[in-house]
Formats: sequence, C-alpha cells, structure tokens
Amino acid sequence: MVNMPKDVRETLEKQKPIPIATANKAGVPNVVFVGLLKILDDETLMLADNFFNKTAANLEENPKISILCYDPQTSKSFQIKGSAKVHKEGQVYEDMRNFVHGINDKLPAKAAVIVQIEEIYNALYGPGAGAKIA
Repeated sequence: MVNMPKDVRETLEKQKPIPIATANKAGVPNVVFVGLLKILDDETLMLADNFFNKTAANLEENPKISILCYDPQTSKSFQIKGSAKVHKEGQVYEDMRNFVHGINDKLPAKAAVIVQIEEIYNALYGPGAGAKIA
C-alpha cells in the first residue's frame, strides 16, 4: 500500500462522478461512473455499490481496480490502482449504508467496496504522462 499525496487527495475529492475500471478474470474491461466515494485515509477508499452489475461480477472474479480523477482548475490528473474487497454485511457495510443514506436514503446501498491503494500514476498528458508518483 502507498500513501496518497495531498494533491492526489484534493483532486480525487473534487472529481464527481468518479470513473472506475475493473476487469473480469479473462481481462475484459469495464468502466463506470461512481457517484459516491469516500476517502477513509491516505491508503484506503470506500466506494458505494448502488447499481453495480458488471462491476460487481468483475470484483468477484478479479479484485483489481483503477480509479481516475482530474481537476481542470489545477490541470492535474491521477490514476489510482488498488485491490478491492466487497463487504455486504458487518460494520464496514453499515458505515457505508449510513454514509449513502445520509446523502440519499432512496439509494439501495448494496455493498461497500473498500479499495487499498497500491499505486498512483500521473494521468495527465505531456512529458510526465504515466509516471509513477506513489
């Protein structure tokens, strides 16, 4: 795991919705927008599964996930890679439900997806494109 630098955190906090990518065990990719993401700490993110279909199936087969964020005001963009664990019960799940229902109690809040950050890359075009930053 790695610690998320301050500028990555600030960029991720501004990104709405958040594009995330997963792949099944055969490597078939899937990208969706997620409306609810919470930064738990500098190494851990929580995604709320409200409407995942292919994404949920992919995470059952392959826990790897990639998250993209971009801030047009600072012209910074980052790709966050990690491993996800899905929680459908227990305290982590209840915390996610409280988070989601505090925003919109009509959302299903099916599962909490906890992402352990493993790598962070510069995702902006130019000479530093693709450079690992954490």
